Amino acid sequence: MKQYTVLTLFPEMIIQAFSHSILARAQKENHICIEAIDIRSFSKNKQKHVDDYPYGGGAGMVMQAQPIYDAYQSIPESKKGRVIYLSPQGKTFTQQLAQELAKEENIVFLCGHYEGVDERVLEQLEVEEISIGDFVLTGGEIAAIAVIDAVARLVPGVLGKEASFQEESFSDGLLEYPQYTRPPVFMGRAVPDILLSGHHGNIKKWRKEQSILRTKQKRPDLLK
Repeated sequence: MKQYTVLTLFPEMIIQAFSHSILARAQKENHICIEAIDIRSFSKNKQKHVDDYPYGGGAGMVMQAQPIYDAYQSIPESKKGRVIYLSPQGKTFTQQLAQELAKEENIVFLCGHYEGVDERVLEQLEVEEISIGDFVLTGGEIAAIAVIDAVARLVPGVLGKEASFQEESFSDGLLEYPQYTRPPVFMGRAVPDILLSGHHGNIKKWRKEQSILRTKQKRPDLLK
């Protein structure tokens, strides 16, 4: 069973996000386990503050090292593993990276807030920084949810049929071909005849051609 542990100030965001649909079922079937640890509960401050003013001045607050480190130390050794800090400064998350992370048994995700996290705890935990895009969020929870979702669905047994994700966008460097379902005609638009032919070889060829065409039109950068 794959273990994903999230260090966060808002554990309810993480738990709620994965209490529905496919990943909720995957947890019940013991394919994956998703846990959230409240960093604030490890604060030694009477008011449970986990942030303070930055040395050197500047706007905003910085998350303190001690509560984060102690929260990480509370994780049993059997559940510790690769530590990922969700940060706009990290390397861009891709489907290829999702496939790599899906092979890991244990991953710990650190969600930052405010102006960031004390650099010393990042160094101490030897974190790997990952970004979901060139933009800034109010906290790392949304990014962590996105990464966990993309990774967990690749774990064997989570989706049921492996082929359901092997032919998706980015799995082979191309965007996915267009999909159709019933009815055969909708508002005058008909399903391509090739998909109704029953000839699997021709359908496979058509889908490959459509993937290439769609990638050229929408994401030509992928073809480089």
